Amino acid sequence: MGQVFFIAGTDAGVGKTVVAKAMLQVLAEQHLTTIGYKPVSTGCDNTELGYVNQDAAYLMQAATEPADYHDVNPYMLPLRTSPHIAAEHEGVDVTYDVLDNALAKHRDHADVVVVEGIGGWRVPLAKTTCLSTWVARANIPVVLVVGIQVGCINHALLTAEAIRSDGLQLVGWVANRINPGTEHYAEIIHTLESCLDSPKLGEIPYVPSALRRDLGKYLTLERAIE
Repeated sequence: MGQVFFIAGTDAGVGKTVVAKAMLQVLAEQHLTTIGYKPVSTGCDNTELGYVNQDAAYLMQAATEPADYHDVNPYMLPLRTSPHIAAEHEGVDVTYDVLDNALAKHRDHADVVVVEGIGGWRVPLAKTTCLSTWVARANIPVVLVVGIQVGCINHALLTAEAIRSDGLQLVGWVANRINPGTEHYAEIIHTLESCLDSPKLGEIPYVPSALRRDLGKYLTLERAIE
């Protein structure tokens, strides 16, 4: 069975897909087979493959192993909003069994499965369920993406606390510079290094069109990979 990592974010728009793709690139360079997995997505584009979520498409491009789109992204909800709202509009029940089955299939076909979350840590899938609950049930080690901007220290510390309180291992974190104009960048990084109590796996600088670039060189995964 392949190893699994869950890519969590301090919020929406902090660069989870950027970091997930960078991880897939690093793992491929280490001659490990990989599959990217986006269990739940919202928002889609009309492509030659039909309607697909672009985050899931980027994961498929970066993975070494082929997989059916519907296994990579079992719940693609067209409305670009919180998944529980999008699911309600579509009349869809997001079930943990579907997420479990797809993950098991991926683990049978790859050395490492990189699972990308949606939004922040405590994102609801329905009125009484959250994606984080599924991650805890599956006992998936977590990599936290911190989008470096004003307020990120608070968001990072609260998210790390929630991950640990859910009984999960925070194997590391990645700083993603989403705003090149953020002041006191070095001091923010130093504070996060001092307070997060888990290894920093890398810093991704602000890069235009980041998802079209080779970003693996900014990560070091030795402390996360068994």
